[in-house]
Amino acid sequence: MKSFAFVFPGQGSQAVGMLDGWSDHPAVVQTLQEASDALGEDVGRLIHEGPKEQLALTTNTQPVMLVAGVAAWRVWQAEGGALPAAVAGHSLGEYSALVAAGVLTLAQAAPLVRLRAAAMQEAVPVGTGAMAAILGLDATKVIAGCAEVTGAMAQNGTEVVEAVNFNDPAQTVIAGTKAAVEKACEVLKAAGAKRALPLPVSAPFHSSLMKPAAEKLRVALAATALATPQIPVLNNIDVAVQQDADAIRDALYRQAFGPVRWVECVQALKGRGISHIIECGPGKVLAGLVKRIDAELVGAAVYDMNTLTATKELLA
Repeated sequence: MKSFAFVFPGQGSQAVGMLDGWSDHPAVVQTLQEASDALGEDVGRLIHEGPKEQLALTTNTQPVMLVAGVAAWRVWQAEGGALPAAVAGHSLGEYSALVAAGVLTLAQAAPLVRLRAAAMQEAVPVGTGAMAAILGLDATKVIAGCAEVTGAMAQNGTEVVEAVNFNDPAQTVIAGTKAAVEKACEVLKAAGAKRALPLPVSAPFHSSLMKPAAEKLRVALAATALATPQIPVLNNIDVAVQQDADAIRDALYRQAFGPVRWVECVQALKGRGISHIIECGPGKVLAGLVKRIDAELVGAAVYDMNTLTATKELLA
């Protein structure tokens, strides 16, 4: 069998009806019930019926994406899928990876993720922060451009823009205060970026502006018992595999206000001898990034029964 890793998507891949492709698989029904019990609401109805605007609220998006990733993982296991050599998750997806690896239960992770989302939303008032995707420019130039803008606006003292998601070699997401992000988009286009696309998000995720949210998350993590990983979990913030519970907590804390180093994560998985990277959960965003990061790697996605069957055949 080919060596493979499972990776879990984060915010942005949500869609109304995203679990419908599993029909009423017992593993999905059980996952939805666990999450609903943990959060005190009908998570299945929210995912199945929406509306889209409700699903897009950060405080809902983060828990439902956790649930959708875990549901896909549990179906994979129930249908006799082999264990991956490692797991990872993009941003919020790291929580799904930790559930898959047995570090957190879903009942622990769902309230944690909701708290994380609420704290992030409270940290920066809606409309004062922003994010944008910078396309077609080397990441080092994006970092330099953000530093230039932050430095130039430093007399204001409150304006900041940072590179926060390194998604593929030609796509870096920036985040910060609205004025600084807008200025950075101008500067980076002048520096050669093909496009600078504002993102429809409610907060500047993974920027230093999220530090107050991270502090609230740190308190909750300290009170959460973590088990030893049963599968290696590669984290976003250090591109490292940790076994120690305190080290895992610290990485999750810093991840809330630090960059998602996804390009390096995929390269590190390859470095562990992995040839196939399988996205587990709604959408195909991460599977699409695989080839753009390293053409030698194979990317695929598991989001319904058909793709699960096809992936098992691909890995055989």
